[in-house]
Amino acid sequence: MPTSIANAVWEGGLKQGNGRFTAQSGAFQGSYNFGTRFEGEKGTNPEELIAAAHAACLSMALAAGLEAAGMPATRIATTAKCTVEKAGDGFKITKMRLEVRGEVPGIDAARFTQAAQAARDNCPVSTALKGNVQLELDARLA
Repeated sequence: MPTSIANAVWEGGLKQGNGRFTAQSGAFQGSYNFGTRFEGEKGTNPEELIAAAHAACLSMALAAGLEAAGMPATRIATTAKCTVEKAGDGFKITKMRLEVRGEVPGIDAARFTQAAQAARDNCPVSTALKGNVQLELDARLA
């Protein structure tokens, strides 16, 4: 299996400094700072990247599970909301809320929710966060 690589450089102090990250693949890059990370300023931050990774991972895992069950999805759309909060002298990611909507011919809401829960519990990003971050799931058919 491949190993994914990204790089980040931070220059300066915490509140006045700036950072930049890049994916080795060239698929994404961005700049971030204290304001974009902790004060709601427009721009990206590490938590947004984790949310994107989690949304992508859950969507793919759910599609795989539904396909394996003989009910392939037409479309899976996931929004992940990653919450970071002040914790002691630092900060901590405390919650990831996953909102998944699916178009799946021939499935009922209960079966879709069950499949989404299995995907949430077993996708690689979820397993990396499990036990450290509260994972919430809102799964519905579109």
